[in-house]
Amino acid sequence: MKNVLIISASPRKGGNSDLLCDEFARGATEAGHQVEKIRLAEKNVGFCVACYACQKQGKCVKNDDANDIIEKMLAADVILLATPVYFYSMDAQLKALIDRTFSRWSDFKRFSGTEFWLAMTAGDQRHEMMTATLEGLRGFMRDCMEGSVERGVLYGTGAYEKGSIKSLPVFKEAYEAGKSC
Repeated sequence: MKNVLIISASPRKGGNSDLLCDEFARGATEAGHQVEKIRLAEKNVGFCVACYACQKQGKCVKNDDANDIIEKMLAADVILLATPVYFYSMDAQLKALIDRTFSRWSDFKRFSGTEFWLAMTAGDQRHEMMTATLEGLRGFMRDCMEGSVERGVLYGTGAYEKGSIKSLPVFKEAYEAGKSC
């Protein structure tokens, strides 16, 4: 049994990237894994202010939900990061959390072997418009979390209207990806 953490950066509950998270969770649960989904829109995650106090204290001095989420990330065997793509990039909710992980920079070696799945959704039909988002997420994993493993990418292209992801092949792919954890 693996500890699976799903981080949904969708600002819309039931939005397309959020629905991919639910399908991934369904597959992982059916495979017998422990699954937790965090909706960043329901959490208080402030922006990093580059005070560097975290480097002395071992955690961010801001008293919000980011510290708990980062602890859960450090404890996870599998992490799904899911975001809608806005103007060729991940949304602000996910970027704020990623920036806040700096507070645990010295603990990043604990991500060695952690499996990552990436899910991105957009109204545009082209995978190419997700390149900058994908590179940002991969850079975070590859360069910051040395030893982490990218298991796969779920491309939810052509999903503009809320719920339209359900009719696309990636919806089933998300379920299968969760099941394969």
